[in-house]
Amino acid sequence: MDILVYYLKKIIALFRKQRINVLYNSDNILVINKQYDMKINSNKENEVTVQTLLKRQYPSLANERLFHEFYFPHRLDYATSGLMCIPKNKEACKAISSAFINRESKKYYVAILRGLLSKEVIDVNIAIGEDVREPDIQKMCTADSKYCIKSRSARTIFVTLDKGLFGNYPATKVLIRPVTGRRHQIRVHCSYLGHTIVGDYTYSNRKDTVPCRMFLHSLRLVLPNSIEPIDVESSDPFTGMKEWRIVKNINNVDNVTYDKFEDFL
Repeated sequence: MDILVYYLKKIIALFRKQRINVLYNSDNILVINKQYDMKINSNKENEVTVQTLLKRQYPSLANERLFHEFYFPHRLDYATSGLMCIPKNKEACKAISSAFINRESKKYYVAILRGLLSKEVIDVNIAIGEDVREPDIQKMCTADSKYCIKSRSARTIFVTLDKGLFGNYPATKVLIRPVTGRRHQIRVHCSYLGHTIVGDYTYSNRKDTVPCRMFLHSLRLVLPNSIEPIDVESSDPFTGMKEWRIVKNINNVDNVTYDKFEDFL
């Protein structure tokens, strides 16, 4: 029976990876819930990506004049799951892109970090640039490193949700708002704090290999714009996991907690 359940779960997981989970769908905009360990697009012909799944589910939206057939005004890392906005037309893409460029957007992530954070709210404001030691994987680092080049300002605010144990080791669940949008920004700032994201292979110096995934998820996306204002929130994928046990609750994901970010802006 255990073997049957194991393979049934594998089949269900495979099926889920063959479809895009759509949380919002209008004439102008799609908001999807991206799977973890999935690329946005790829030059490999048979690789399953957000682009290939969108084309399968919404073939009429694929635009051959676009290099990757769909408008992608923002991106998520391969290992990160969660909300992505996909404009359906050029006008919507301009409006959404403007919200990101002018920093009018609000993006909130939930993550589980190694160790226990010392403060309820932490504001990290340190520039991020390329790490010259590992250009092949486009690894980034903070500007205080002697290996950092081409650094740009970066700011991330963390609010503690829960303290507990992940696989019997101390861990902290946090709600995160990146004020800027640099490559790997949240992951780099977590590493800077000394609390890498559970399952982050790259920024744990290739040591955190046991977890099934990197525990970073784009939870809420707020996009004021002239076409169609967006405010979409997904469910929290890190609730009810046997690996994660809450010892102390500090904050919940609610308006009270979201307002705590505004006090720092």
